[in-house]
Amino acid sequence: MVGMPRHQRGLTFIGFVLLMAVAGFFLLLLFRLGPVYLNHYKVNSSLKSLKSDPQLLEKTREDILKTLEKRWDINMVDSVTTKDVRISRSEGTLRVQVVYDVVRPIVGNVAALIHFDDQIEVEHR
Repeated sequence: MVGMPRHQRGLTFIGFVLLMAVAGFFLLLLFRLGPVYLNHYKVNSSLKSLKSDPQLLEKTREDILKTLEKRWDINMVDSVTTKDVRISRSEGTLRVQVVYDVVRPIVGNVAALIHFDDQIEVEHR
């Protein structure tokens, strides 16, 4: 047995197929869940931009909801509505909280449930 390698090196076809299946699965997750997290980033940034409004503490609940809804329309956010917004006031403090769930199908009858809970607090200066 002259010329036979002592150790085989490389990837077998079955190993390559398994590697591609795992990589494909993670790519599928990225494509399915990536837009959800992009929308969440837009919701979070619009919520944080409320803090820069100097008149926020004087605004009514409806005005705050209209402001958020306009920002979500501009940013094309479709997973959140004004029903998901909770506004509470207490002794010079305003808390705006956005709590929502997003369900995205992955494969067949397997779906991902993603829960988001973001809030800001603005105190009277």
